[in-house]
Amino acid sequence: MTSPTILLLESSTATLSVALCRDGDIASVREKAATRDHAALLLTFVDDVIRESGLRPAELDAVAVSKGPGSYTGLRIGVSSAKGLCYALDKPLIAVNPLQALAMEAARSFDADTVEQALFCPMTDAGRMEVYAGLYTGTGETVRDVQADIVTAGSYAEYLVSPFQKLYFLGNGAEKCRSVLGQRADLLFLPGWEPNARYMAEPAIRAFTAGDFEDTAYFVPFYLKDFVAGKPHVKGL
Repeated sequence: MTSPTILLLESSTATLSVALCRDGDIASVREKAATRDHAALLLTFVDDVIRESGLRPAELDAVAVSKGPGSYTGLRIGVSSAKGLCYALDKPLIAVNPLQALAMEAARSFDADTVEQALFCPMTDAGRMEVYAGLYTGTGETVRDVQADIVTAGSYAEYLVSPFQKLYFLGNGAEKCRSVLGQRADLLFLPGWEPNARYMAEPAIRAFTAGDFEDTAYFVPFYLKDFVAGKPHVKGL
């Protein structure tokens, strides 16, 4: 069976990214960090990666989207765009856990022995000392599902039991936790990592192969927490 051609959309953080996976590799990618222009840029990025790959949209096998948690607005934009593409092209929808994908990609930078003894805790910033975090092995197996955590000095230490000897924190919520968690030699930090469409290829291919598709009509992002609107800054409101 040939590897599927999948369009990958990641909009759960301030970094917007779109990639195209073809023959098991990333054929094209577009990304922009620290942007508030997800709605304006996402479909432009989609058009760019498809054109750069020399494909027609109809040649896609599926569309994969980051399901969250993360930015409420970013997730809505990503999921609504993915659903629109699936309807227009009559393609299946795949939902990818961006934290699990991040852990799997980070594990690739370690040797096999280290990965066997390591846990990965990718974190998305949820404000103040709260993060959205899950725990995964280097092969992507879930040790603890994603939860909203208030980080304290004792957080996550109970997961360091045989065979796991080290716990690696990564993602855009990890750095703010360093001063709280970074007092132990077996709790380590991997800077510079955050969710990205290019990391979604492997879990998306797994889902496609297994026929693990979402109901396009009813799928909604995994917000984890209810959206709370901030106080408007317009005078008189």
